[in-house]
Amino acid sequence: MENDNLEIDQTPLAESVSSKIEYDFLDNFLIKQLDPIKVKKEFSKPVSDNKPNVDENGIKAVDYDKIETEVKETDSDFRKGVIIKIPMSYERMETKPYDFKIGDVILFKDGRAGYFDLLKDSRLLNYYDIVAIAK
Repeated sequence: MENDNLEIDQTPLAESVSSKIEYDFLDNFLIKQLDPIKVKKEFSKPVSDNKPNVDENGIKAVDYDKIETEVKETDSDFRKGVIIKIPMSYERMETKPYDFKIGDVILFKDGRAGYFDLLKDSRLLNYYDIVAIAK
């Protein structure tokens, strides 16, 4: 499939979900996180062909002469999400640093988002933790 990276407009669904949430958030964006982004990373591990040697203290130790590198597919440190609610403090800013709208797909560092268990797969995020807006 040639259009694997094609993004679907999330705005209608996000607005529908947003209208059913009975809270107005003060300082955090409510986002619905999307599936994890997969990346390929190199992992190195020491490899030894030798048997353990016993040192003068009687401790068995192995000398690792080689390093083996393997590539594994793992979750990225970053994740995409859809803005569901915009905080009141951001809406009232006179000079907004960015123009976020409900339904925007954003990129954020996964560890920076707080959990919000009142809506499945949703997270709370400060505006300065948003790294990018998807085109």
